[in-house]
Amino acid sequence: MTASLPRQASTSPDEPPRPTEDRRHKIRRRAITLLIIGLLIGVPAGYLVISANQSRNSGKDKEEKYSATGLTAGWPSKVQRRLYQVPVPHPADLIAYYETNNWRTSRLYVQFRTTNAGLDTFLTGMGVSRTDLKKGDISIGARDQKITGWSFAGPGQWWGFVHKQKDPAPTQDVVVNLANPAFPMVYVVSRTVP
Repeated sequence: MTASLPRQASTSPDEPPRPTEDRRHKIRRRAITLLIIGLLIGVPAGYLVISANQSRNSGKDKEEKYSATGLTAGWPSKVQRRLYQVPVPHPADLIAYYETNNWRTSRLYVQFRTTNAGLDTFLTGMGVSRTDLKKGDISIGARDQKITGWSFAGPGQWWGFVHKQKDPAPTQDVVVNLANPAFPMVYVVSRTVP
């Protein structure tokens, strides 16, 4: 019996005949094809999943930020300070703020500790002076104290005033603790009507 040659793939009469593909080579080619198809589908799908998770997490972070209650340590933005007319002086520390907005009123709550000269700078920036401070006047109401966690019942030399202005300028309730006159602690609630 004579050994037969491997079958040849049919080609045009002008081309020389080619040997057929062996089984191992066929399996390898199919595996590479499947890998490429998997990558072409898997990489974009993976990217979409990661992107969707990041977007969802970003939304949760924003939701937590805006649904938080109480003060956040740090300076209010320049826009907030200008809009609500709260000129936080330099130097100042123990700075914290919180902003609320609804259809009736927007409020900015700010607290800070400053120097004696810083208090004068703050009051002058608001268009008032120390003579406007009234001893024992807790001008920040219970509702605003509850929102911020402020309490003016403890020991201290509490001074305060309400700075009313014509709309659309904000109205500010200010309480100052002068227990340490060199470093007064200032609490402000500034509210505007949108």
